[in-house]
Amino acid sequence: MRAGLLALLALALVPSRGPASRTLTVFAAASLGDAFGDLGTLVERSRPGLSIRFNFAGSQQLAAQLELGAPADVFASADERWMRFALDRGLVAGVPKVFARNRLVVVVPTPNPGRIERLQDLARPGVKLVLAAEVVPAGRYSREVLARLGEAPAFPAGFTRDALANVVSNEENVKAVVARVQLGEADAGLAYRSDVTPAVARRVRMLEIPADQNAVAEYPIAVLAAAGNPADARAFVDAALSAEGQRVLERHGLLSAPAP
Repeated sequence: MRAGLLALLALALVPSRGPASRTLTVFAAASLGDAFGDLGTLVERSRPGLSIRFNFAGSQQLAAQLELGAPADVFASADERWMRFALDRGLVAGVPKVFARNRLVVVVPTPNPGRIERLQDLARPGVKLVLAAEVVPAGRYSREVLARLGEAPAFPAGFTRDALANVVSNEENVKAVVARVQLGEADAGLAYRSDVTPAVARRVRMLEIPADQNAVAEYPIAVLAAAGNPADARAFVDAALSAEGQRVLERHGLLSAPAP
């Protein structure tokens, strides 16, 4: 009897174990930094024991890292091109899904040293324009926008050529474009609308691009084939596509995913 009582007492003194701690690694386009920070908090709260680690960079950099064997569970790209790159190399499990969209704006430093008042001013001689590099999704979209603007009736002949001639720097991701503009190292830059966060908005002014000439970026997301934590990876992807996740992304200036 006494032995049984002691055994029960010993069991009662053993601390109960909570959910096993684990880490989820998400590779995501640089323009998703703020939005995915909040989405990650949402997922962590719903899955006790989970800690999410993010790697934010240009989509082309992330895809190259994955090809070289960098360990990750989820990949979220800023365009279909680099997701297709990962798919073609067998790095993705299942079918990627578009979970968000984005659009471009022109950002100008608040002091406006280049006197950029309208989009046509981007082609004026002497203007210092910064874009993401052409290999970066934002850089490709930016050049598409400049080409479309050059075909619009309100823009002078040679606009696209002259604007591209004003490019003084090609950055490795869109965050770097915004940083150069904020620091006054450029008169203007093309960036995603979601990059103009409340903190950034205090230092830059936006020029909207007409819908007919703008480029809409589509962001695909997928679980990776080599995911060490596939269950939590699927949960993160599902959260990004959920109604609550979509509201989080929209709060950060992203557009909702297209209807299935």
